[in-house]
Amino acid sequence: MMNSISRVSVGVLLVAALCMGSQAFAADTIVYPSTPRGDVIDDYHGHAVADPYRWLEDSTGPQTTAWLDAETKLSGDLLARLPQRDLTHRRLAALMAYRRVDVPWREAGKIFWLETSGDQPQAVLYTCGKPGDKPRVFFDPNQISPDGSLAMGDYIVAPDGAKLAYRAAQGGADEGRIRVRQMASGQDTDIIDGANACWTRDGAGFFYVRSFPQESGSSTPARAGMQACYHRLGEPPSADREILNWDERARWVYFVVSEDGHYACAVAEEGTVSEVYLIDLKKLWASGAGSPAFEVLDGRNAFHTPVDWVGDTFYLRTELDAPNKRIIALDLRKGAAAEPREIVPASNDVITDAVINGGRLVVNYLSDVHSVVRLFDLNGAPKGEIPLPGIGAVGWPLSARPSTPELFFSFETFLSPATIRAFDTRTGKITEFHRATVKFDAAKYETRQVFYRSKDGTRVPMFITSARNLKLDGSHPVFLTAYGGYGATMEPRFSPDIPFWLEKGGIHVLANIRGGGEYGEDWHLDGMLEKKQNSFDDFIAAAEYLIREGYTVRGKIAIYGKSNGGLLMGAVLTQRPDLFGAVVANAGHYDMLRYHRFTAGAGWVTEYGSADDSTAFNYLRGYSPLQNVRAGTCYPPTLLLAADHDDRVVPAHAYKFAAALQSAQTCDHPILLRVARNASHSYASRDETLAELTDMWSFIMSSLGVSRQ
Repeated sequence: MMNSISRVSVGVLLVAALCMGSQAFAADTIVYPSTPRGDVIDDYHGHAVADPYRWLEDSTGPQTTAWLDAETKLSGDLLARLPQRDLTHRRLAALMAYRRVDVPWREAGKIFWLETSGDQPQAVLYTCGKPGDKPRVFFDPNQISPDGSLAMGDYIVAPDGAKLAYRAAQGGADEGRIRVRQMASGQDTDIIDGANACWTRDGAGFFYVRSFPQESGSSTPARAGMQACYHRLGEPPSADREILNWDERARWVYFVVSEDGHYACAVAEEGTVSEVYLIDLKKLWASGAGSPAFEVLDGRNAFHTPVDWVGDTFYLRTELDAPNKRIIALDLRKGAAAEPREIVPASNDVITDAVINGGRLVVNYLSDVHSVVRLFDLNGAPKGEIPLPGIGAVGWPLSARPSTPELFFSFETFLSPATIRAFDTRTGKITEFHRATVKFDAAKYETRQVFYRSKDGTRVPMFITSARNLKLDGSHPVFLTAYGGYGATMEPRFSPDIPFWLEKGGIHVLANIRGGGEYGEDWHLDGMLEKKQNSFDDFIAAAEYLIREGYTVRGKIAIYGKSNGGLLMGAVLTQRPDLFGAVVANAGHYDMLRYHRFTAGAGWVTEYGSADDSTAFNYLRGYSPLQNVRAGTCYPPTLLLAADHDDRVVPAHAYKFAAALQSAQTCDHPILLRVARNASHSYASRDETLAELTDMWSFIMSSLGVSRQ
């Protein structure tokens, strides 16, 4: 390694607003790993942009490995000796150790669901005949991978119940392998590179999706195109039949098959647009080669999501001429010429999910960011609502079949974990399938929804969860989070660390900023591409509201976001380093000039734009966290989280950002990098999750001076 070693005196890490003598780290000196600065300079449309830490993009190279080992030792040593760490670990472990069940589904005349006791590395797949029957284990991934390092999921039970298709990936990486387990023998067969398996109703095989090989000669690990195939059991993958393919990398592809086995549907999502291809399976089997797939709504650029089939009628929820979504139907006897027939019109509330259940359309709406579930007949006539126990979130997915009257759904709040309920569309009766219980006195706390004004005057909703009868004297530590991207909605949902923070006297805040889908596609569009700064302004305005209204003071706000939320953290950290007392950014994309050159990054261009375009370069350069780190700045205590098997947002983003922040830092606040092992963008074992949460909350409490036992 070359260049001098960077040093910053840690001393006593105090938040000025507290001034209570709380010592966060030992009074010594942080010695950051030596991080050579290269001489790479890129030309973007006539603008020279230096990229001194380009070498860290080689994540497996010896120089990067040595640097990462040094960073890991530094953060590990410092985080391990934070005050209250052992107490934090024990309390979080207790809060996580509750039995929880995912939404069940029906297949082969039985009910299946995923369940964990709370202390298992991975959830177990259970089955029973009907609600109330004694469950039995159908598949236990913990017997295959006791430490959870090989992640298993995407379980698809075959129509005969004798086979199970599932995906296995080291560390939960997006790129994995489909395996077919023969349940009688317990043996795995038909092992294929790919994802998103979907059985045909005859159980003879399944559709799936795989990536083309990575581009030869490419200097970055970007994925090539996507290929949708059909695999017949017992045949080699080389014999699999291609159904569709896309040369571009920027698509997420999945299949759905009708309950009667007549039709299949392939959906290719790209940003705010999705292509929907229908396949008449009778014609597919009759044809010797090629694909009889045809695109419906061709040229009608919008986001469409399949609901289900009833005979030859295909129902979809769509943003076509409806930013808040509506339900339409297509007559498939007319093939590609089928015209949409409106079934459920758009309203002021946003449709987030819909299923067909016992002759009814069940539609989940978001009304001011909480769930309302309404019923309609198949022609769109209103048939009432499903009563919910309060303001909260009905989870995705709603689970039902057209031929059965039974609907499974979950309901949760910030203060109560998901309870699984079953609704009978014939009788209107609701029964509990599973009620989760956590050892936490939720009655002491409450959630309020407030609305505040952003920089441009836009009205933004925000949920504040705190102790009842909270005194607004500015004395409270705050945990503020948001997402604000891809039209995703952030609803009132439970997490075991919310009770932990509330018990410490903290306030939990979720801001529903633009870029999300809380108010439909218009809300999304107002926080993407050249309008992305609106997301950052909304978040900054949320923090300023909390200060102005007396919830807290500057320096006592900890902020957290993951993925697009990690980008949000990086942007507001570099734009307003004076405002926050601690920053935890998880799996963020911080180099917005090069993100599209890695793995799945090309698929995000529709959301952010690409620096290859001169117009997009100008606004990306304006907020890209990596390029906006300024030397001579005092940044707040910052913990960057990444995962070693993250092949969606590659950890090199965090490596480069950590190096830049450490080099620029001029005050005592630490900049730490923590990399989860055998983990990915959306997966970590229970033990790794607990360890990461322990480090994160210990870091936040130490940074804000929270000492309440």
